[in-house]
Amino acid sequence: MVRPGRAKNVLVWHVHGSWTQAFVAGRHRYLVPVAGDRGDGGIGLAARSWPNAREVPLEELKHEDIDLVVLQRPHEAELVDRWVGRRAGSGLPAVYVEHNAPRPSPTQSRHVVADRSDIPLIHVTDFNRLMWDNGRADTRVIDHGVADPGPRYTGDVLRAATMINEPLRRNRVVGADLLEPLSVYAQIDVWGIGTADLRTNRGGVTGRGDVAPPALWDQIARRRVYLHTARWTSLGLSLIEAMLL
Repeated sequence: MVRPGRAKNVLVWHVHGSWTQAFVAGRHRYLVPVAGDRGDGGIGLAARSWPNAREVPLEELKHEDIDLVVLQRPHEAELVDRWVGRRAGSGLPAVYVEHNAPRPSPTQSRHVVADRSDIPLIHVTDFNRLMWDNGRADTRVIDHGVADPGPRYTGDVLRAATMINEPLRRNRVVGADLLEPLSVYAQIDVWGIGTADLRTNRGGVTGRGDVAPPALWDQIARRRVYLHTARWTSLGLSLIEAMLL
């Protein structure tokens, strides 16, 4: 039984750096899973400095006193079942935060928790709530955002900046295929998870890797323009971040 008023132990995977940074700034204790290969099972803190969060190896989760799990990807419920030994929803209070617009389309995308009444479904924009088939899930909107980093823009580096996580895997959804042709007109620096290996055959696209704020904000603010390539999205958190600079 979760007692109201006390700080909770919240299990949450580090999936979207900026969203997670804002989320773990709360008053609770945040347990961030880390897998041995730092892959889909959990990347841990990924060198972030979050005072209220700590890494927990997957195999140690069963020893933690967890009050709530925040699911963000379809396979995380199975990870909870396997490593925590409790079923998300019926055995462990859970919510599912959906960051993305539906794929492949609004008319053919039923959410993974659409048939669950024990896991509330949280969308980060009203657009996403409208476009997903939410079924009978208790559905809410909590707009995503970041703490305002203050005015930083200088534009002294004559290049374009963009932030894309896993551009090679997500490709056309995030518009990664547009980077190469656009780089003919302006050299492009790309920050985010999985960008260090980003290469092109022509033009000037440079993957800068996964850099944590505030160093990330300082670098983005020095580029002359921000490039937003996503084809199918609501108001993305990376764009919000760039607009605040």
